[in-house]
Amino acid sequence: MGSRAVDCTIAGVVGVVATAGTLGASRHGHPAHPLDALAFVLVAVAAGALLWRRAAPLTVLTVTGAAALVFVLRGYGLGPIFLPLVVAFLTAAPLHRRWPMYALPVVGYAVIVWGVPWVTGEPAPSTAAAVGIGAWLLTLIAVAEVVRQRREAIRARRARERDAARVAEEERLRRASDERLDIARELHDVLAHSLSLINVQSGVALELLDSRPEQAGIALASIKDASRDALVQVHTMLQSLRHGTEAAPLTPAPSITDLDRLVTHARNAGIGVTTTVSGDPRSIPTGTDLAAARIVQESLTNVVRHSGRTTARVTVRFLPEVLEVEVDDDGRVTEPPRPGAGITGMTERCRALGGTLTAAPRPGGGFRVLARLPLLRNESGVS
Repeated sequence: MGSRAVDCTIAGVVGVVATAGTLGASRHGHPAHPLDALAFVLVAVAAGALLWRRAAPLTVLTVTGAAALVFVLRGYGLGPIFLPLVVAFLTAAPLHRRWPMYALPVVGYAVIVWGVPWVTGEPAPSTAAAVGIGAWLLTLIAVAEVVRQRREAIRARRARERDAARVAEEERLRRASDERLDIARELHDVLAHSLSLINVQSGVALELLDSRPEQAGIALASIKDASRDALVQVHTMLQSLRHGTEAAPLTPAPSITDLDRLVTHARNAGIGVTTTVSGDPRSIPTGTDLAAARIVQESLTNVVRHSGRTTARVTVRFLPEVLEVEVDDDGRVTEPPRPGAGITGMTERCRALGGTLTAAPRPGGGFRVLARLPLLRNESGVS
């Protein structure tokens, strides 16, 4: 049932009860003035005003109060004409400031007990009647306060629900943003690494195609392997996105424990890569393992891009609390690495795991990338 239908129902029920009660009170109460058309008009006006109690609660309170006052001053008695006024008061009081609203019953008490008898010349209510009227008005104030408290509790609950929904939406958007960033980072790492090697190897193949076709064939085979690996990894990521779940990988995920596989493409591109592992190799969290592997791949990709054909060294150190990954070369920087892609992606991976990354030219020439990834923190499940 809509609010308008509820208001119509309340107005109708109050009108019927007030009219019947007024007739009953007139028969048994011996009012000073017998009921006439005006009495029923006042009852109808007071009850009908309740149709607008939500839209204009103060106006409705004023109309019902005026109708009740005229009813009493005309000498029709203290009948159910006050029922519409009670409904109007309980509607308006919880919506406005307490003390102005709660002062109205006090004023009404003074009007009924002393004001009306003084104007009409009728005797004032007895002490018992005055006490009863006062108790009834105090009860009315208490009910209004209960309604107010209930409204405030509902508003507070709805505000909490809105805040919770807003926080949940912000968290959803943050997660979606993080997922997009992860996807972009993975695509960059896969495609940039493979395409850089393909670019280098295609140049080698073109250069040696006539003079040393066997070497050109090796370069073309490397291009085939790099492109196949890139296609497989991109296909896996697209399948995961399409189905909304973690797709089963078609090839093993790169791992820092398999350095030979990580540096294969760089070696095929003509980079002399040496690898060193120190410390106590052990199982590490999947996220840390993948980040370390991607850092090695991206660093070697930068060597292929910017340093010319040279040598590179990959050092992995398993320390008690930290995994260190260092990639440095002794080549010349033919073009400075542009921030925003490779180095930025490596830095973001480290920060996401609570680690750090430094990437800068070495004093004696060449370039060095050093990543430090915490182990104990990630092993405990905190990121």
